[in-house]
Amino acid sequence: MSNNMSFTRGPWQPTKHTAIVPNNSTNLPTVPKAIYCQAAGNIVVRDKSGTDLTYAMTTGQVLHVRAVRVLATGTTGTYYAWN
Repeated sequence: MSNNMSFTRGPWQPTKHTAIVPNNSTNLPTVPKAIYCQAAGNIVVRDKSGTDLTYAMTTGQVLHVRAVRVLATGTTGTYYAWN
C-alpha cells in the first residue's frame, strides 16, 4: 500500500496571509479571497460596486467576501486578508 498522496489547492484556499490596516480612502493592495478575524469586533468592507457593509465578527470567524477596501470608520477588531 502506498502512502503517496497528492493534494491540489482549491481556488478558495489561501496561499498568503496579510494583516489588514483599515483605511477610509485606500483600497486593499489585493482583493482577498476571505477575511479572517483574529480579535472580535465589527468590520466595514466595501465591495467592488462601492457598497459598504458592516459585519459583526467573532474571533476565528472567516468572512468569505471579495472586499476591495476595509474602512477605518466603524471597524474594530483585528483582521487578516487571505489571498
